[in-house]
Amino acid sequence: MRSNLSTPLGSLAVLLVFLAAWQWAPGALGMPEFVLPKFTRVVEEAGRMWSGSELIKHFGITALEVVVGFALGSLLGVMFGVALGLSPRTEAILSPYILALQIAPKVAFAPLFVMWLGYTVYPKILVAVLIVFFPVMINVLSAVRTVDPDMVNLVRTLNAGRLQIFRLVEFPSAMPALFSGLRIAATLAVIGVTVGELVGGNLGLGYLLVDAEGQGNTAGVFVAIVALTLIGILAYAAVVWAERRLLHYIPRANVTTV
Repeated sequence: MRSNLSTPLGSLAVLLVFLAAWQWAPGALGMPEFVLPKFTRVVEEAGRMWSGSELIKHFGITALEVVVGFALGSLLGVMFGVALGLSPRTEAILSPYILALQIAPKVAFAPLFVMWLGYTVYPKILVAVLIVFFPVMINVLSAVRTVDPDMVNLVRTLNAGRLQIFRLVEFPSAMPALFSGLRIAATLAVIGVTVGELVGGNLGLGYLLVDAEGQGNTAGVFVAIVALTLIGILAYAAVVWAERRLLHYIPRANVTTV
């Protein structure tokens, strides 16, 4: 029991030290507030923005864009990962183009999407889809390719068809790798949406960040950053929760990084 309590208590101690340094270090170092405001000043600004419903509205819009972009990008990643994993010939044909799409900087696509779709939620979602797609696809593809052939042969001896082999062996074997990709994608989705909002947004936390920066409101910038971080933490936690619910049968090490 003492061991179980030491980890959260240690994390809480680190957080308290960080907040204390944020509160008193700027004054001790003589830093002006427009460079690094105190923690209490950021809290006051967050309360002001919350009471005016400004923060709630932008937080909800960004969260919605993250969820939709994450869901669509993950779905496309699973579909392409399975298709390429089961067909090496298809992978050989499409992999150069998928790699080129991944190498191309996603920030460069954001202005193009704004020109095509206007100042709506769709450019932000598309940027998130592009960023989320690749890690999910690569993890699923690698997992499908490394399925135990003995398990496949065993199911074939029971007269299983191609679809049954995929449903009973290949897809369940790919689930741990899929969730590893989803963990990465959950955080990348926030980055993709934020990039879209910074480049061409009139709503969302990215827009709120740019607006605060234009007014010289450093505390407002920190509020937007903390809100974006909170969305990323919630998205990651949701993936971890789903993984533990669906893959509860997989043994886990006593020491984890989560």
